Amino acid sequence: MSARRIVAVLLVLSMVAGSRGFGSAAEAPPAPPGSEATPPRVSYINGEVSFWRPGAQDWAPARVNLPLAPGDAFYTGGGGNVEVQIGPRAFVRAAEGTQLGLDNQEPDYVQFRVTAGHAALDLRELGAGQTVELDTPNAVFTIERAGYYRVDVTEDSTTFRTHRGGSATMTPAGGQPTAIAANQQIVLTGADAPRVEAGPAPQLSAWDRWNSQRTAALLQPASARYVPQTVYGAESLDQYGSWRTVDTYGAVWVPSAVAVGWVPYSAGHWIWDPRFGWTWLDDAPWGWAPYHYGRWVFIGSSWGWVPGPIVVRPVYAPALVVFLGGGVTVSVGSPLYWAPLGWGEPIIPWWGRQGHVGVASWQGWGGPRVVNNVVVNRTTTVNVTNINVYNNVHVNNAVVGVSADRFGRGSVQATRIDSAQIRQLKPVRGALEVTPVAASVAPAGSVAARPPATIRERPVVATRPPHDVRPALRAQGLASTAEPVPAPTPKLVPSPKPVTRGATTSEPPSGTRPPDDRTEPKKEKRAATPPPRPTPEATTPPAELKKEKRTVTPPPPRPEEARPEQKAEPRKDKRPTPEVAVPTVPSPAQPAPPAVQSNPGQRRQQEGRPPSAPPSPGAVRAPAEPPAPAQPSDPSARGRGDQRERQDRER
Repeated sequence: MSARRIVAVLLVLSMVAGSRGFGSAAEAPPAPPGSEATPPRVSYINGEVSFWRPGAQDWAPARVNLPLAPGDAFYTGGGGNVEVQIGPRAFVRAAEGTQLGLDNQEPDYVQFRVTAGHAALDLRELGAGQTVELDTPNAVFTIERAGYYRVDVTEDSTTFRTHRGGSATMTPAGGQPTAIAANQQIVLTGADAPRVEAGPAPQLSAWDRWNSQRTAALLQPASARYVPQTVYGAESLDQYGSWRTVDTYGAVWVPSAVAVGWVPYSAGHWIWDPRFGWTWLDDAPWGWAPYHYGRWVFIGSSWGWVPGPIVVRPVYAPALVVFLGGGVTVSVGSPLYWAPLGWGEPIIPWWGRQGHVGVASWQGWGGPRVVNNVVVNRTTTVNVTNINVYNNVHVNNAVVGVSADRFGRGSVQATRIDSAQIRQLKPVRGALEVTPVAASVAPAGSVAARPPATIRERPVVATRPPHDVRPALRAQGLASTAEPVPAPTPKLVPSPKPVTRGATTSEPPSGTRPPDDRTEPKKEKRAATPPPRPTPEATTPPAELKKEKRTVTPPPPRPEEARPEQKAEPRKDKRPTPEVAVPTVPSPAQPAPPAVQSNPGQRRQQEGRPPSAPPSPGAVRAPAEPPAPAQPSDPSARGRGDQRERQDRER
């Protein structure tokens, strides 16, 4: 054999060695469409809040930590308030009598609609190129800058105002885009050819100040030193658990006040999400970060959540579990089990597009990659059929399951199996053969109040139509229901020219104020001082981190306002309107409990709330129950002399 032929043979062998079978370098699988955008989450509920998702039979009570998808909508009933987190430092809140809908979401764009009521956007930070669109019956408002924004929608008018240096663009139906400067108010009357009045924004109301104080209390939690900045829900980790350092794992968070025999992914239920498929919704108030990021480990006699090394871009997952069944696939009626993924184990996606489902992935995980208890190189290609060892499967009672015909149909009624039965189970490597039903898209089994038909059917002005969820519903066999999707066809207008920005916009640090903001009281800034940042010497987790105590301030005075004349539409079945269950989060009128070391023997409180604790000196104070928003003022009805007199009093 000639030297040239020998070289050619060696080249062929090297190429074959680089294929999948030999486990050499390969690129990580691409993320599914939309997965790079963390879904908004419901981060706070007070009072009666109803929720609608396309495919459901009726409106249901909203739940804290519910991940949202385009097509979802809320209605706040008597005394209701709901908070939606859309970014690490960005929140949308709706007060009583408001219908708020999520129409679209992309990595750099989110679109909401408000057909009635009061909404506030507290955007402390907005990334470069990011846009928030707010659609109303009278105009569409495009926001590309951090600030505080307030919208009030009545039967025939929309009032929009900016504070804290925020600015926006207003486009009415059939009109031209108009810039709204900082600290300005716009009032539009009429839908097709609205009459526009502009003037200075009025002073912040008690509800506006509550919004500002609550946001400040949520920022910079102590747990932020252990989890990435873009992971939501770190503030709840401070309240409901403690941190410790464990060899091999680093920082470990241990929940407090859990029931005897508790295991992760056992108290909650599976819901169907149009984008991410089967998604875990936990009952615990801290149940966001530990169920969509990181891994769970069993240490000594208790479970702990390990976020792993901090990564720049963590990736949201609907759950981090391994599904187990009697074979490679699960047939209808046969048991379907699951267990939390352990340290470094890959997720085998059951959601997403072809090429993503069933492919081992460590996206968003910064720690070592472990396959069958062996650490593998980051460039190693892993065949999922060879993954058979999952450490947590062999922890006592860690495997939880239900029959497949009960999966995604209400709260999990845990089924326990012994070690002999566990050995007969095999991992499910790909999509689950479980079809969602109408009950699978609702966060709760009960029925909540519907908004009035005039509110549900009210069209808005928008730059793009709402995301069409019907193909996803048809693909899953979800039949259309009698209740229409609350997103009538909008009046489309051209999108305004985007503002060119080279960097993220954020508000000034705490303690400063924009030079042109005369409506922001100084005392409000002092009352809403965020928690201090951890000192440099505290960046390494100690053996046991003492949890920060949080207290609340009394609720601000409730301003008088004209209540909406429209009442919630009664249900056709004539059953009494059920009360929305108090979410398992600390009441805004109750202080958070002091940190305690995890005690697996301590049972969860029957009410699902932490006990009250006296305020601690110097503790950061979070706002209590929000007041009702004041009615917007009409700039045309105020004289210039009244404005000067008010400004003098504010100074």
